[in-house]
Amino acid sequence: MDYIVKILEIKDVTHDVKSFRFEKPAGYSFVPGQATDVSVNKPGWEDKKNPFTFTCLREESFLEFTIKRYASHNGVTNLLHQLIVGDSLIIRDVWGAIEYKGPGYFIAGGAGITPFLAILRRLHTDNALAGNKLLFANKTAADIICNDELTAMLGADFINVLSDENNEEYLHGHINEDFLKKEIKDFNTHFYVCGPDKMIADINELLTKQGASPENVVFEK
Repeated sequence: MDYIVKILEIKDVTHDVKSFRFEKPAGYSFVPGQATDVSVNKPGWEDKKNPFTFTCLREESFLEFTIKRYASHNGVTNLLHQLIVGDSLIIRDVWGAIEYKGPGYFIAGGAGITPFLAILRRLHTDNALAGNKLLFANKTAADIICNDELTAMLGADFINVLSDENNEEYLHGHINEDFLKKEIKDFNTHFYVCGPDKMIADINELLTKQGASPENVVFEK
C-alpha cells in the first residue's frame, strides 16, 4: 500500500547526512530495524523506490529517516537532500530482517548504522543497553553519524575506526580479522551487521571463521 506523507522537519546530521521527520499514517507501525521503500512525490520520481530504515522510536507521533546523500549518483538521495519542509514522500508497507535478538555486537559501516539507530534508541529508552557494543567504521571523523548521541548512550562500548584519517581520538584502519579478534571477547553471542554488501559478506565470513553461529548473525538478506 502507498502512503503520501508530508515532511515536517529536516535537520543536518553530518556534512552529507540529514534526518527527515514526516507524517505517520494512522495505524502505521514498525519493529526497530525495519525499513520501507520510499519515493519522492514529484513528477517522474513516484516509481523510483529506494529502501530506507526508520530511525525514530515506534511510539513517536512522526516517522523519521536518516539519509546519506550520494551526490554523484544523481538519484533519490541527491533529490531528497534538496527537499524542503512541506514536500512529500511516498512510503510503502514495512519490511526487513534486522531485529534485536539479545545483547551482542553491532557492526556498522557508514550509513549502515541506520537500522541500529532505532534499535539502540529503543534499548536506551528501556534502560536495556547493557551488554551491547557498537563497532562503527567510517572514512573520517566528520562521517560519523550521530556521534555525540551514540557516545552519550554507549560510552566505552562505542568503538570508532577510521580508514582515511589519523585521529588520536579514534582507531585507524578497517574492521578486519585482527580488529574483530581484539575487540570481541565472546564469539558465542549475537551479532548485528549492516553496511555495504561486500562489508557484510566479509564480516559474516570472518565471524563464522572465529566460531560465531550463523543463526546468531543478524543482517539484511
